[in-house]
Amino acid sequence: MATISHDKLDRIIQRFATVEHDMSSGAVGGDAFVRLSKEYAELEPTAKKARELRKAYDERRDLDDMMQAGGELAEMAEAERPVLDQKIADMEQEVRILLLPKDAADDKNVILEVRAGTGGDEAAIFAGDLFRMYQRYAAFKGWKVEIISASEGEHGGYKEIIANIYGAGAFAHMKFESGVHRVQRVPATETQGRIHTSAATVAVLPEAEDVDIKIEDKDLRIDVYRSSGPGGQSVNTTDSAVRITHIPTGLAVAQQTEKSQLKNKNAAMKLLRARLYEIERNRIDSERSAARKDQVGSGDRSERIRTYNFPQGRCTDHRINLTLYKLDQIIEGPALEEMVQALMTNHQAELLAQQDNAI
Repeated sequence: MATISHDKLDRIIQRFATVEHDMSSGAVGGDAFVRLSKEYAELEPTAKKARELRKAYDERRDLDDMMQAGGELAEMAEAERPVLDQKIADMEQEVRILLLPKDAADDKNVILEVRAGTGGDEAAIFAGDLFRMYQRYAAFKGWKVEIISASEGEHGGYKEIIANIYGAGAFAHMKFESGVHRVQRVPATETQGRIHTSAATVAVLPEAEDVDIKIEDKDLRIDVYRSSGPGGQSVNTTDSAVRITHIPTGLAVAQQTEKSQLKNKNAAMKLLRARLYEIERNRIDSERSAARKDQVGSGDRSERIRTYNFPQGRCTDHRINLTLYKLDQIIEGPALEEMVQALMTNHQAELLAQQDNAI
């Protein structure tokens, strides 16, 4: 493990002091003040821990001086040194984690897409179970969930459901859910008691803002048409449904949930912007490292990431080989946090390893 240099700690502490001074001086306003406020919030925990670590380094130097001086004080210093060394090692790890590069999308809201995969009606039912799990997890985290569109399964659940999740750190936690989720259980419609295997795909996209992705009007083709399905007579007799195609990429999204054409257009644009933003994020990731194979945060839905085995009451995440025998609590929502925290810790460990290899 690489030691954090005193110079690096001093630079962090000094930068935080500068930002703090500029904010309190009253000389900065407008957008500049907003940028400083954001930097202050990001630097504060790191600067606080850097000060503590710098103080611990000074204490260790004093103990070394006492040990060299000899006598009774040297014996006391020698006894205290191992405890201080462990304290410093723990603090260094905390600072190294705080200094890891941040995902620019971590603070964004989420667009969650859950779709039934292989398994017919049971897959749709499982997709519904997953979505409700995320709803309850969001409630546990204090986030807000708003359904954008939904296509219900014939025997319950959803063929597809798309929703917004609003809340602090939503994408930072939810991004690890992207992928193929597999369920093993006896369906309610199974008369022979046989265990079936079904799947659903989950996509977690950071909600993009206008500043994140620029979309030219000339690059869009907007089609309106008469919506189909349930919704009442007024839904089916007006051209309220909207399909937007991004011509350069061929990416198309459609919305027909609302009776208002304008509301459907706005919802479709939000979804299109998020998908284009995710494409751009993945392109940048690929350019940074052509050999990058980290599927945890990439949103690659071609890989089975987790199995929910109901007969055994277990939930296994295959990316980190973690099995928890508390499936009922996970499906209920709050216990999903244990799985998410394990994935976040593993991701941090991988980033730290990459950082050490680069030194």
